[in-house]
Amino acid sequence: MSGSGIDRPLSPIARSVEAVLFVATQPVGLREISSVTGVAEEQISRALEEITVRYRNCHGLCLMNIAGGWVMATSPEQEEVVSNFRDVALTQRIRLSKAALESLAVVAYAQPVTRSEIEEIRGVRCERVLETLLRHGLVRVAGRRKGSGTPLLYRTTDSFLSIFGLGAISDLPTLEEMQEILLSIDESTGGGDDEP
Repeated sequence: MSGSGIDRPLSPIARSVEAVLFVATQPVGLREISSVTGVAEEQISRALEEITVRYRNCHGLCLMNIAGGWVMATSPEQEEVVSNFRDVALTQRIRLSKAALESLAVVAYAQPVTRSEIEEIRGVRCERVLETLLRHGLVRVAGRRKGSGTPLLYRTTDSFLSIFGLGAISDLPTLEEMQEILLSIDESTGGGDDEP
């Protein structure tokens, strides 16, 4: 084991501080870290030093003191690869039309569902929209409905769950909950009959 401390596990306090900084969206000060961990500021300072040493030379992350607080950030040496990843992620961002979103919602709530059932609910044809959703990996063909013509059945995918931050399709709000959400949005934005 080396004397640098790199080979030893982080102390329990340092692990707690690391976890707080990992999820923080802006710099976090000593007082705030102390408050949420229930540990004295002096111990937090030592934990921050421990984390700084750990991340100094052997990680893609580093600890930085910015604007009076601490943040976890990517190491400056990783700037090029992080920039390349951002560029790729931006080009892969999925942009869907209103028609595609409506069709996706129908699939999500009525699955497994056929194209004709989606068209009946939406009142318009949707074969091109379904092609788009299939191409983006948001829906998949899930077999055929038994009976006349044996039409294809569509279901949402794991990519759909991931993009919308769902653990399972059952995590979707119910239709009643959606109506309440839309009503509260309408009320908070002053929408409704008064709008032109």
